[in-house]
Amino acid sequence: MASVSIDDWANGMRYAAVQGARVAWYTGHGLAMRRMLKSIAAKHPQAAPRVAPPSTPVPDLPRLLRDVGKLMARDYANVRAGLYPMPDPEEADLGRVLATSRAFFADVPEVARRRREGASQEVGGKRGEGNRPRYYMQNFHFQSGGWMSEESARLYDMQVEVLFNGAASAMRRQALVPVAQALKGRDQRELLAADIACGTGRFVGDLRGAYPRLPVIALDLSEEYVGETRRHVGRAATLRPMVGKAEALPLSDASLDLASAIYLFHELPPKVRRQVAGEIARVVKPGGTFILVDSLQPGDAPDYDGLLEVFPQLFHEPYYNGYLKEDLARLFAPHGLVAEKVETAFFSKIVTFRRAA
Repeated sequence: MASVSIDDWANGMRYAAVQGARVAWYTGHGLAMRRMLKSIAAKHPQAAPRVAPPSTPVPDLPRLLRDVGKLMARDYANVRAGLYPMPDPEEADLGRVLATSRAFFADVPEVARRRREGASQEVGGKRGEGNRPRYYMQNFHFQSGGWMSEESARLYDMQVEVLFNGAASAMRRQALVPVAQALKGRDQRELLAADIACGTGRFVGDLRGAYPRLPVIALDLSEEYVGETRRHVGRAATLRPMVGKAEALPLSDASLDLASAIYLFHELPPKVRRQVAGEIARVVKPGGTFILVDSLQPGDAPDYDGLLEVFPQLFHEPYYNGYLKEDLARLFAPHGLVAEKVETAFFSKIVTFRRAA
């Protein structure tokens, strides 16, 4: 018993050290970024974008960090329960970490310029545009390159973690809880999963860490982001990288036991959102599971409703307000995907759907 207690204490200290360092690192970058943006705005006072005040107060940084702490406690409880492995630092190469940090700060003035000018259509004419829908060819979040460059793929995770004070990975890992429930008692090798709009492959990496024998399709519309997924996850016989549209999935009917979509639906126009819902339902087997992780919606966590109002004003999120009004259960129900469980995790919500048998 004493040995178990010591091991548990050591694991808790390890978790606290790694995650505490991450939160401090990304929160520090956020504070420095805001100082840079304030200095840049002072040089262009007449061109500063107008932000309508929210109807409810926005949580301050101490409140946000307390809620991040609650999320981390939940995350570690899941680890202790055996639902997924202890998370390790995503990037062990210190040189790469520092290079990404430098690139992040070098890009801040460009993001500020696009926000000031309302410039969100600077990726037109990039390689492969003809194979990609027009709605996709934008500078989402005012980021350089949109989804269309290797530089964007390298910076994306840094930008998202800074936005959420180092909590993005822990929010994403909460999707592993319904995954564990869906796969319990089943032979991983006989199943097939797909992460749709996999981005840089962070959730694919989470799945690989928890279920190394599970065949996983990593699908995204950006060749550059699929390339970053390969770099992050590494070569594995069970990994199947794939470039394709979520609204026209290059997958057979009823071919997936498990599907996930992490932060995809708030980036889709309403019409495409419905097409994607139908496609996901088409490729999930009867009795199969679909897990959606995305932004909170109004009323999910009332103290955060003000942030939901401000968010699309600060960043180029052309379809976010439409997503906030979307009834997700009703969106999927006509296609046979039934919402079984809805949970929130800091700024995210996790919805677990089951395909009717």
